[in-house]
Amino acid sequence: MKKILTVFFTLMVTWAYGQTQAQMSNKAYASYQKADLELNKVYKSILVKYKADVEFLKNLKASQRIWVSFRDAELKMKYPNREPGYYGSIHPVCRASYLENLTLERTRKLREWLKEVNEGDACTGSVQAK
Repeated sequence: MKKILTVFFTLMVTWAYGQTQAQMSNKAYASYQKADLELNKVYKSILVKYKADVEFLKNLKASQRIWVSFRDAELKMKYPNREPGYYGSIHPVCRASYLENLTLERTRKLREWLKEVNEGDACTGSVQAK
């Protein structure tokens, strides 16, 4: 029985998939890029849906520029410039993950302008009603 368990665990360890740091970094960055593509898709959809509302679009574009500055500042706040190696080899994964989370949060907020709200909802602001 002991030999069977030894063989089983040896096969499992050999068969298990290990990732290098570069692979983990690439995967995390790809996940962030996917979130960024979705953000851009939502943003472009808003531009199309609200194309007649010039004042709204002006403010949307200003808001997005400010959000990009905010995102970059948040990243610098989370990971201030330090000497090389300060954050360890996992740092690219952590940065990409943080950027992804910020981007997903922004996308969720922007989606509000793609939802249709009921006529008469007093606090919809610039969100178009049905």
